[in-house]
Amino acid sequence: MKKKSLFLSLVAILATISSSAFGQSLSGAGATFPLPFYNMAFQKYTETTGVKVTYGGIGSGGGIRSLSDKVVDFGASDAFLSDKELAEMPATIVHMPTCSGAVVVAFNLPGIQSINLTSDVLVNILLGKIKNWNDASLKKLNASIKFPDMPITVVYRSDGSGTTNMFTDYLTKVSKEWANKLGSGKTVNWPVGVGAKGNPGVAGTISQTKGSIGYVGSEYSFAQKIPTAYLKNKAGKFIKPSMASISAAGQGTIPADTRVMLTNSDAPYAYPIAGFTWIIIYKEQNYNNRTLAQAEATLKLLNWMLTPDAQKIAPTVNYASLPEAVVKKANAILRTVTYNGKPVLK
Repeated sequence: MKKKSLFLSLVAILATISSSAFGQSLSGAGATFPLPFYNMAFQKYTETTGVKVTYGGIGSGGGIRSLSDKVVDFGASDAFLSDKELAEMPATIVHMPTCSGAVVVAFNLPGIQSINLTSDVLVNILLGKIKNWNDASLKKLNASIKFPDMPITVVYRSDGSGTTNMFTDYLTKVSKEWANKLGSGKTVNWPVGVGAKGNPGVAGTISQTKGSIGYVGSEYSFAQKIPTAYLKNKAGKFIKPSMASISAAGQGTIPADTRVMLTNSDAPYAYPIAGFTWIIIYKEQNYNNRTLAQAEATLKLLNWMLTPDAQKIAPTVNYASLPEAVVKKANAILRTVTYNGKPVLK
């Protein structure tokens, strides 16, 4: 009788535990830009809490669609949703920045590790106006470099991408011709070049293709030691992409909802193609038969992503941690998220 009583007590305890976040599993999908950071952070969170977090790097466009279709707990995007895109979602969405990074111009020229580029020369390469590496405009910017007589192969993202959005946002700001002909967005109609899927695909294609040039998330070029260009910023300085120059772009005024592009910053030592990456969730978490426990597990994960324990992981995989002022704004955003109208986090 005593054993039966103990067994029933254990069942009752387990039933109570099942209503909490313990043992929950969470799923997310989206941007490949922050994938190395998310992989490490989510693994540590699972080891610490027992909550399993799976994340699919399918591109920002895929992450937004997955959240819209309500098949994931959270989406991820390097491009914040515009007012029009927010209005098209099934319900109100909030953005939570997780770290910042940059889009770098990577290239493959045997024996050459760095080059200087201005926005005008970069745009002309991407438009197909500059077709060869020994072009006079490249020589003028790089007097000490002997460029090969080699055709330029542009490599771009073939999938919907926040990386593309950040890159083309910069191009639109610095070039009226680009703005008028192609504009900015997660996808654009590239006039020349070859496409590759995801940041890993573009980085791999550049590494394997002599004479190529393209754009990738900074963490991929840092990790794989792919040569990158110094870009002339708004202040007129040729800036190397680095943790310091990426962080410099995030020190300005940030709106309460954090939806801002940091490209073409006027900070003197800012790398010009930098920005936040975001996790996006529904502001009201009671949807699609979602339980309070699932909502709590999601918010606890996101809350942890803003802590020093999580943020200190970012620089180890070549991302810039969020400035303290941005962490405060992100924490405030999370505390607007509700379940049945009541805040999930206190």
